[in-house]
Amino acid sequence: MDLMTALQLVMKKSSAHDGLVKGLREAAKSIEKHAAQLCVLAEDCDQPDYVKLVKALCAEHNVHLVTVPSAKTLGEWAGQCFTIAGECTCS
Repeated sequence: MDLMTALQLVMKKSSAHDGLVKGLREAAKSIEKHAAQLCVLAEDCDQPDYVKLVKALCAEHNVHLVTVPSAKTLGEWAGQCFTIAGECTCS
C-alpha cells in the first residue's frame, strides 16, 4: 500500500466517524485547538496566502502536513466531489 492509498483510506474512515474537517476556517480552528492530527493540502492550490497560512499553522502546532497533487482528487477523497461516468462533478 502506498502513501496516497493509505491517505485515501484514512480520510474515508475519518469522514465516516465525523472526524474530517474541511475548508480553511474549520481546519484553522481544529489546528489551533490542538485537535488536528494531520492536515492535507493540494499542491495545485492557486492561493499562495492560503498555502502559507496552512503551512505556518501546521508548523506552529506540530501538525503533520501531507500534500496531494490535485485539489479534485482531494475533494473526491473528502467526499466533496463525486465521479460520474469518469467525470468529476466538482468545479
